[in-house]
Amino acid sequence: MRIVVAMDSFKGSLSSPEAGNAVRKGILKADPTAVVDVLPLADGGEGTVDALISCMGGEKVKVTVTGPLGEPVLSEYGILPGGRTAVIEMCSAAGLPLVPENRRDPRYTTTYGVGEMIRDAIGRGCDRFMIGIGGSATNDGGVGMLQALGFEFRNAEGSEIPRGAAGLKDLTQIRREKMLPKLTECTFRIACDVTNPLCGPTGCSAVYGPQKGATKDMIPEMDRSLRAYAELAKQSFPEADADYPGAGAAGGMGFAFRTFLHADLTPGVKIVTEETHLEAYIRQADLVITGEGRLDGQTASGKAPVGVARIAKMYGKPVIAFAGSVAEDAEVLHTGGIDAFFPIVRGALTPEEAMEPERAKKNLAAAAEEAIRLLAVRQE
Repeated sequence: MRIVVAMDSFKGSLSSPEAGNAVRKGILKADPTAVVDVLPLADGGEGTVDALISCMGGEKVKVTVTGPLGEPVLSEYGILPGGRTAVIEMCSAAGLPLVPENRRDPRYTTTYGVGEMIRDAIGRGCDRFMIGIGGSATNDGGVGMLQALGFEFRNAEGSEIPRGAAGLKDLTQIRREKMLPKLTECTFRIACDVTNPLCGPTGCSAVYGPQKGATKDMIPEMDRSLRAYAELAKQSFPEADADYPGAGAAGGMGFAFRTFLHADLTPGVKIVTEETHLEAYIRQADLVITGEGRLDGQTASGKAPVGVARIAKMYGKPVIAFAGSVAEDAEVLHTGGIDAFFPIVRGALTPEEAMEPERAKKNLAAAAEEAIRLLAVRQE
């Protein structure tokens, strides 16, 4: 039997490779003759770099950049084998966890450090970028990132505007003459799993601003500034489209990447599965196993395990999933291509006990072993 294992991380407990290898251990205990391909799975957010580097090789790079509050932070990104592809998580340089709760104010947080990471990767020879833009602390329309790459955003006096969303209200001119020349040779795939426009009632300020510290009074002001910024960008950059699905992702980073860097906004799981050639592995498999920390109705809305299941169903492959916990509404996953799913916890445990990494590995391996034993009985 040939089995593909593509497990998403169990957040706070196991990484994607750790979960996948635990499943592999259980499979081989039940059937030592099985051929098991363990592939990384992620949605472009936290854990994507670790998943791809662990399973595909390459290296991690550490670099000190400007954090969301303008203070130095140590960030890291991955460079895949061949040295041309960089994998970056925006949250490493501009993520909400980098901002203490008592200092959260999206008017003053910046994406400048994300641009510094891109610049560093270009200096190391990279010209292909996969960038996850989830978990941001910012609402600056990606202007900080672009400033770090050499774009100029000036006020009426000809001075560079301050970093952060607050600076956008003074923006009157955008110039690209000093942008990093090698940007024209780069391609960008942006892991974007939201469809919000840049502005309006479903835009980034209104929908995501509050979780970043925005008050009700701040939201209209930031929204007006972003709209004016988009209109100004349209004058020189024809691709500028504030209503494009995903333009409002990460406080406007979707808009910045698409407008100024000609990026492709793509669901994160699609990027990861294409880079790992998951479909080719699934085509040869007899069984596909996936899962994540919690399976629920939200999983069916484009999360990584359902992305795997949809590929599997293109080739008529059976799919089972494992999870640390399973919600009552998880039955909807059957319509998303997952044939059967199983919680791995044995006995009564506190959430903290269930998430202990060694215990989670043991439980995951045991669940996989029993599932394979059941399949073996059915095939006899």
